Amino acid sequence: MKATIVTLPGDGIGREVVAEGVKVLRAIAAQYHHTLEFHEHLIGGCAIDATGSPLPEATLTACRAADAVLLGAVGGPKWSDPTSPVRPEQGLLGLRKGLELYANLRPIQIFPQLYEASPLRAERLKGVDLLVVRELTGGIYFGPRQEASEDNPTAFDTMIYSANEIQRIARRAFSLARERRGKVTSVDKANVLASSRLWRRVLTEVSADYPDITLEHMLVDATAMHLIRRPADFDVIVTSNMFGDILTDEVSMLAGSMGMLASASLGATTNGVYEPIHGSAPDIAGKGIANPLATILSVALLLRYSLGLASEAKAVERAVFAVLEAGYRTPDIASEGTTLVNTSEMGDQVVAALQAA
Repeated sequence: MKATIVTLPGDGIGREVVAEGVKVLRAIAAQYHHTLEFHEHLIGGCAIDATGSPLPEATLTACRAADAVLLGAVGGPKWSDPTSPVRPEQGLLGLRKGLELYANLRPIQIFPQLYEASPLRAERLKGVDLLVVRELTGGIYFGPRQEASEDNPTAFDTMIYSANEIQRIARRAFSLARERRGKVTSVDKANVLASSRLWRRVLTEVSADYPDITLEHMLVDATAMHLIRRPADFDVIVTSNMFGDILTDEVSMLAGSMGMLASASLGATTNGVYEPIHGSAPDIAGKGIANPLATILSVALLLRYSLGLASEAKAVERAVFAVLEAGYRTPDIASEGTTLVNTSEMGDQVVAALQAA
């Protein structure tokens, strides 16, 4: 196979972890005889500094032409003023809109080797294997809004969803559930929000086309509680943009570190954006201690969903398992008796495990 991958390291630790993702992709290409071309572009704070825009037109054009996009992280103290008209996170929102990536997939599978890294007791982590499907291009992040001013001290953000937007994310969730354990939990706030009542109605209507899938509805506050109390009961969770954003950060703590969780942002085509769910972590940037495994696991998703290389994806996931089984850890997941490694060394260990398999 021949494919073009755009890399967007972004800010903070983004460059460090993306480098390890590329390292693994190059190893996969060599081992399985693929040709992968990499083209790096700007996004986020570094793009603002260089061009004045968090998503330069050249970046968006390159991403549209690529087979897949590997993203690091954006933002940092330098650009943290929330009142600024130009902010790094606008690059992410623009990229999702520009590529029409309406579905964000965040798999949560707990590695038994990392039970000690989680704040939850080990017995609550056993069997946890869930997938959050977050609607990515609608809802409150994209609805009409108003900033407050001295003349008008009122601000608002509007949650808007159309039936068509809800239908397409629902179908994606049900289709994914067919490949898993056949259960979808739709999360909303239908007891309060009109948009959530539409969400619940549309999910119920779409479920009629998937009689083999079990659908349950759950309020977002109850979901937040049950994700801690009984996380192994969930299979596929589908929810709106803001609720998904919040819940996936909560669920990341089940794995013990945000440095372990990957994500895929997909649209109607095979071109997608793959990134760790963590941020730019400016406090540890440049120290070589960032955990690259979330990015490497995102590479596995890239291989599976954009390049159609399921065997190669599984090889990467098995390599990560082998490295953890061998006791290698970055500081965020380290415990007594494990071997501490830096960012680059962790990538090297994954490559070595790939080559040894």
